[in-house]
Amino acid sequence: MTAVHLTALLLGAQVAISDLFARRVSNRVLLAVMACVLAMQLLQLGGSPSLGNCLLGGVVGLAALLPFYAIGWMGAGDVKLFSVIGFLLGGSALLPIWVIASLAAGAHALIVIAWAPATRCAPLPLQRMVQSLQGSSRLMDWQMDLRSARRGRRGIPYAAYMGLAMIGTVVQGAANV
Repeated sequence: MTAVHLTALLLGAQVAISDLFARRVSNRVLLAVMACVLAMQLLQLGGSPSLGNCLLGGVVGLAALLPFYAIGWMGAGDVKLFSVIGFLLGGSALLPIWVIASLAAGAHALIVIAWAPATRCAPLPLQRMVQSLQGSSRLMDWQMDLRSARRGRRGIPYAAYMGLAMIGTVVQGAANV
């Protein structure tokens, strides 16, 4: 396993956890990863894409998702993360990560849309069980912690799906690094 692979795995795990819990992508983490990539390039560590490929991947990643941010369909953290992924793994890794993350986010959206009608069609004993769980103090405490961490931010955790897709891509070796 190369330093690039390890960096990608750590970044993917950190982003997935952070985005699922707080709907945040840390700028500090993204800057640290970019500094690591630059250090790997300067030290010419094996396994890293060429500097040109890294720069091209970062620009393509930024340009690909920036329009979605501009029209309000995506957060800035998602765009920055995709650019850093391109900078880290090179441009060849962007398409598989984008496809996997988009499919996962689409499935998430379908579940969110179908959830309310599905709960109304559930058998009455199941509805009662869900209602009894909703009143439990542990669940309420957990929901309050989650709301506090998210500070009103809602939406589909696209960055988490990109992080998980990056982990899967690196593990499968499709990143070409």
